[in-house]
Amino acid sequence: MDKSRFDNLPLEWVRAFEVAARLGSFTAAAQETGLTQSAISQRIGKLEKRLETQLFLRQPRSISLTVEGETWLPHVRSALESLRESSEGLFGISRHRLTISASASMIELWLLPRLSRLTAEIDAQLSFRTLVLSADTHQEPGIIQIRYGSGDWAYTYKLPLYREVIAPVASPKLLKKGTGWTSLPRIAVVGPRPGWNEWSARFGTPSTPLPGLRFDTFFAGLSAARQGFGVVLASLPLCQDDLSSGRLVRLSQDELSHHETYWLLASREAVSRRQWDLLERGLKAIGD
Repeated sequence: MDKSRFDNLPLEWVRAFEVAARLGSFTAAAQETGLTQSAISQRIGKLEKRLETQLFLRQPRSISLTVEGETWLPHVRSALESLRESSEGLFGISRHRLTISASASMIELWLLPRLSRLTAEIDAQLSFRTLVLSADTHQEPGIIQIRYGSGDWAYTYKLPLYREVIAPVASPKLLKKGTGWTSLPRIAVVGPRPGWNEWSARFGTPSTPLPGLRFDTFFAGLSAARQGFGVVLASLPLCQDDLSSGRLVRLSQDELSHHETYWLLASREAVSRRQWDLLERGLKAIGD
């Protein structure tokens, strides 16, 4: 076999193949690359001739990959992605300002305790924006987001920040009343985490008393618990500082694990690969 035909494959041929395979159309590939359909077809034809392999099945109104084309495509994508990332890392202009959008709870309880470590890692100005979550919350290409959910979003970079674990906590001064914690006043927090009904169903604790206070953010509910207004079902990773300092006390060794958690999310427009790696190192749970 003449191996020389695999040497020095023109990058523009390989790129034309990847775009056409991804979009399923020579016309769409031409639009994305700014070339003509004829130029895309010619480049792929030359590539097939060099490889001595047909990569596409051409129909009058459509194209599809051959078995050989499907087999080669993942390797091409990996190689082009590696080339892009290495070029960006070596020659790319660093983004000097990064904007992170997160809930008030996440900014106060997760970002601020890690801020000194984060600023030491990243050579960029950090801008924080409070995220108001709603059903129509959408991806903003230039913004790094921290969102709560299962992670099924279409972002280039995604990282779960911790494993969600929930348990009841309260201020030590509330416990001085001497009664069992299940009879103490309760605080409810509206949101995606399991609440008191799920806790009672899982562990058989009384469903009463009903919460006398209800908040729409976890941070507000936790603040009320610190001041002794009641027991709150807390995300243990988020209130670790309160538990370590003694401001709050965990009331049960039972705990609810939840399949959702906070995710760090970004597009290529928001961060470089190097900056993402530094963000990942700075914002993950300590000890991971």
